[in-house]
Amino acid sequence: MNRLILSGVAMALAIAIPSAGHAQGATIVQPLAGTRLDINATGEVTRVPDLAIISAGVQTLQPTATAAIEENATRMERVRAALKRAGIADRDIQTSSINLNPEYRYVENQPPVLTGYRASNNVSVKFRDLKRSGAILDALVREGANQLNGPTLTIDKPEEAYDEARVKAIAVGKRRAELYARALGKRVVRILSISESGSMVPSPMPMAYARDSAMSSAKTEISPGTQDLQINVSMSFELQ
Repeated sequence: MNRLILSGVAMALAIAIPSAGHAQGATIVQPLAGTRLDINATGEVTRVPDLAIISAGVQTLQPTATAAIEENATRMERVRAALKRAGIADRDIQTSSINLNPEYRYVENQPPVLTGYRASNNVSVKFRDLKRSGAILDALVREGANQLNGPTLTIDKPEEAYDEARVKAIAVGKRRAELYARALGKRVVRILSISESGSMVPSPMPMAYARDSAMSSAKTEISPGTQDLQINVSMSFELQ
């Protein structure tokens, strides 16, 4: 059997021969005949957050561990009932932590004295109706919640927004390649490769919750604002 071997860096052809089970034409990678241009581009879109994630819980302090746990469980039941009455689905309520710790009194040059036990129970709650989330927080406080953190505002299903950012990133890369080509007196022949080099996930927007008993008639409001979502792409072009 005769065999012909051709070698050369500039004119190398990469040919993929199909297996016997795939009787299709060969895939040929054309050699680069012009100038290679590598571009990094970013596409960005703006969205209004539609999901708030809040940590809500109860902390109790009693002389005994049993009393602390029992009081905590009773108050936590009221908090969960308030969430259910507000229409929060079970899938949007998740236990995040349960703790029981001894409390000590410390006096200089004396051994610590046990004074009681502190119990805490916290749940992570997703609010999908941001307009009602402030009123729900106020209701939780009335029902005994004394630990609130958040909300963290985010976008529930961001993939559609990211797809829009991808289209924008590709358009930016193509425009930039055309600009370079004109500046060099060349033209864009083809796109050699494109890859997504990463996405910019918007940082959560934590907001402190404060409830002043002296202003019990005031209502808590949450302003969602906007968030920017970014996609970064790397593109390579051939210029001639």
